[in-house]
Amino acid sequence: MQTSSRLFDDLARVANGAVSTLVGVKDEIETMIRHRVERMLAEADLVPRDEFDAVKAMAAEARAEQERLTKRVAALEKALKAKPATKAKKPAAVKKPAARKKR
Repeated sequence: MQTSSRLFDDLARVANGAVSTLVGVKDEIETMIRHRVERMLAEADLVPRDEFDAVKAMAAEARAEQERLTKRVAALEKALKAKPATKAKKPAAVKKPAARKKR
């Protein structure tokens, strides 16, 4: 009986060592994956979120301004068409002073 108990103790120690090794391997793999992902993100030249939000806000503001200007131009064109066309008078001919003769 003593032998089987000792055998089970040895098997338990081997299993415990294997589990410890597997946990270490798992941690090492996770660390390697994390480093690779961080390196890929650094090399990807991604835009930070705050810069993206700032550009998005600028684009929305520019779009709103463009819409305001479009409405203003349409109103000005409508007002221009509503006015009766008046012909501009030609300015009266301006007489040039006589050139002085040189002596």
